[in-house]
Amino acid sequence: MQRLLKYFLTISALSSLIVTPIFLSTDRASAETQKGTDASYVGAGIAAGVTSGGQAGTNDDATFGGNVTGRLKLGNTPFSARGNVLWSDKTSAIIPEVSFDVPIANKTNAYLTGGYSFVEKDGSRTPIGNRDAVVVGAGVESEVANNFLLYTNTKVGISAYQNSDTPAVSINAGIGYSFK
Repeated sequence: MQRLLKYFLTISALSSLIVTPIFLSTDRASAETQKGTDASYVGAGIAAGVTSGGQAGTNDDATFGGNVTGRLKLGNTPFSARGNVLWSDKTSAIIPEVSFDVPIANKTNAYLTGGYSFVEKDGSRTPIGNRDAVVVGAGVESEVANNFLLYTNTKVGISAYQNSDTPAVSINAGIGYSFK
């Protein structure tokens, strides 16, 4: 339980480091600025697993890979349906999620997610562990140009390693194309 608390505190600290510069750089003088973003998008980028399961000789080392991410805004609610694929050189994890989105600045949202990770080859490493697991996360997305966004997030897979209760932590970032 202490490890889990430590990882949640780490996620909170990382999210604060990511959110603060975006929030402080907004143009507050314009009365016409849009707070938050309603953009639905697909994107691609990097995925870095930053933890390992702690089992020597097994396939649970931290690994680097890529991600494909999508967001579909659900009407006028603060919720979105999200989908992620995180992959490594061994296999991939498919993560359907639901998020709670909070506008924090001009065309910028912070969000909290919950979902489930389905590892295609159980026992093979991905940036989010080597077995199926419940996943929670936090992130930020911001429109930076017409139809383009940047996104970053941290995901925690609960007990996402075989033979270990260690959470898997993945940091992801990329660029998305919106199709509002």
